[in-house]
Amino acid sequence: MDRSEREVFKRWMDISVSLLLLFLLAPLFFIIALLIKLDSRGPVFYKQKRIGKDGKPFTFLKFRSMHWNADQSLHKKFVEDFMQGKTKEYKLKRDPRVTRVGYFLRRTSLDELPQLINVLKGEMSLVGPRPPIEYEVEMYDERAKKRLLVKPGITGEWQCSGRSQVPFEKMIEMDLKYVESWSLSRDIVLLMKTFFVVLSRKGAY
Repeated sequence: MDRSEREVFKRWMDISVSLLLLFLLAPLFFIIALLIKLDSRGPVFYKQKRIGKDGKPFTFLKFRSMHWNADQSLHKKFVEDFMQGKTKEYKLKRDPRVTRVGYFLRRTSLDELPQLINVLKGEMSLVGPRPPIEYEVEMYDERAKKRLLVKPGITGEWQCSGRSQVPFEKMIEMDLKYVESWSLSRDIVLLMKTFFVVLSRKGAY
């Protein structure tokens, strides 16, 4: 099976699995939406511009875990420090912007579930590099930009290796390795590994 055939099969797997999970998890989506609305003001979903394959922007979906009027500049500064090696973690451990329900959603990774819609739409894949924010890409060098040669994923090498605890350079190294040598068998392994990573909650906050 050549690369083009593998890409077709990967897309077929993305559509099939995302459709199945969206159907099975519909009751859970409803419960989470209700908890979010009861806990704080604002929309159920958090929408953000992210950069996808070949540098194309798309609307990234998550369950809202922060207060609706949260200041984004705090995260931007933290990301800049992370990319410059000034901090070893991608996220704040005790982010004051996160709601009570949001903290639970982040710890269990349930806030990521709406990205199944992004997968179904073809903007993301089940497996691939983490989708970067626009201001992250602006700081990429030519080497880092190569991670944009494939669709971003809900899970991947970074997500299965400590997530927020993985230094930026190590994340880029893992993503480039995936881009250069991805295979369907590796995707399946990463999907299975994700289940245990989510249960361990390693790097999730």
